Amino acid sequence: MSSAFAAPVRAAILDLDGTLVDTLGDFHAALEEMLAGLGLPSIAAATISGFIGRGTEHLLRQTLAHVGAPAQLYPQAWERYFAAYRRINGRFSRVFPGVEEGIATLRAAGLRLACLTNKPGEFARGLLEAKGLAPAFDAVFGGDAFERKKPDPLPLLKTCAALGTAPAATLMIGDSGNDAAAARAAGCPVLLVTYGYNHGEPVRQVDADGWLDSLAGVGEVLAAARRA
Repeated sequence: MSSAFAAPVRAAILDLDGTLVDTLGDFHAALEEMLAGLGLPSIAAATISGFIGRGTEHLLRQTLAHVGAPAQLYPQAWERYFAAYRRINGRFSRVFPGVEEGIATLRAAGLRLACLTNKPGEFARGLLEAKGLAPAFDAVFGGDAFERKKPDPLPLLKTCAALGTAPAATLMIGDSGNDAAAARAAGCPVLLVTYGYNHGEPVRQVDADGWLDSLAGVGEVLAAARRA
C-alpha cells in the first residue's frame, strides 16, 4: 500500500458496479429475461461476472457469444435487455459492506465526489437513488456521457474537470484493471477494492497505489498519505 500520493487529495471518483454495489443479481436477472425472450439457453451468474465492467455492449456481445447465438441478434438483445433492466434495476443488488462508511469518511474529509461508471447513466442514477447513495455525489457520469469509456482516460479527465480538481489531486476508487488503466493514463492516483469483479482476474495483480478489502478503510489510506 502506497503511503503517499503525488498531491493532496481534493476529490474522489468512484466506480459503481463491483465497487459500491454488488449488481451481479440485477445483471443476471435481466440477461436471463433477455435470453429467454430470444429463445436462447440460460447463463450462470458466475459466468457473466467476468463480462461486467466494460460497458453494456461488451456484456451483451460476450453473453450472446457464450450461449452460441449469432451476432446478428445483438439489436434485438439490446432492446430486450434494456427493457428488462429498467424494471429490475436495484431489485437484486446490494450495497457492499463498508461502502456507506467509506463514502461518509470521504465526505467528512471535505472531498468532492463523483460516480463514474461504464453502466448507462440512466441505470447508474436510478441505482444510486434506489440504494440511497445519490445524495453523496456531486456528479454522476455513465458510460454514455462521453465519447469513450474506461479504460480510456477521457472519462476521468472530463470528470476531474467537472469536479474542478486536477487529476493528480483526484483519487480513483474502482474494482478492476479498467479503472486502474484509466487512472494511470489520466494521472490520477488509484485504489482498488478486492471484492469486486475485475473480469474474473486477481485484482491484486493490477498496477494500483493500493487495495482495500472494505471501502470503510479508505480513511486510513488518506490519513497515511497526509502524514507522509
